[in-house]
Amino acid sequence: MTIETVLSPLNRVSVADSVFEELHRQILTLELKPGVKISEAEVAKALGVSRQPVRDAFYRLFKLGFLNMKPQVATTISLISEEAVEQARFIRCALETKTNRVACDKMQTEDYEVLKVILDQQRIAVKANDTALFHTLDDRFHRTICERCNLAFAWDLIKDNKAHMDRVRFLSLAFTLEEAFAAHLRIYEAIKLRDKELVSTQIQDHLRQILSIIPRIREQHPDFFLVED
Repeated sequence: MTIETVLSPLNRVSVADSVFEELHRQILTLELKPGVKISEAEVAKALGVSRQPVRDAFYRLFKLGFLNMKPQVATTISLISEEAVEQARFIRCALETKTNRVACDKMQTEDYEVLKVILDQQRIAVKANDTALFHTLDDRFHRTICERCNLAFAWDLIKDNKAHMDRVRFLSLAFTLEEAFAAHLRIYEAIKLRDKELVSTQIQDHLRQILSIIPRIREQHPDFFLVED
């Protein structure tokens, strides 16, 4: 077996991951808008890669709910489903309420310091009105709480179900940036106080906000949303 044989599969995985990350970013930030047609050939040409890593990325995005794929017809960026947003919110609320209660028991000084660094970065993003950076740090904050409590699998479950919610959250940051940051500070302080009831309330209040945000986002971008019964 040659070294080229060993390393070649790893290289293909790397390209596929890069294609996935770029498409995921563009869909999340609405550079690729809901309802827009997208093809393997066009993406492969634009990114300078073969069609196989694009095909792999399309499948991963389909599994997350970002793409509608109809063989021999068309692949489109999925419209935002309010029902899917509510399902994601329910899953997040259940899992993050539990993980943050665990955090009250498990987190120590080193863990607080890690979260504090993320919050400091969020403060900078708020001052710069950098919604894309804040969104990335938003996920990092919630994911880190899970990881520092050895509950990374909980974040994996959340991540697999929150595609529709993510786009609404991203759009909402145009007018909720400071509010979202303040909510993270309250969650952080509740964990440090080891107050399980308070942190549960803060998480539930934080995630409940999206329900009041959806009508405003839908009014601003009606073409982005799926018409549901």
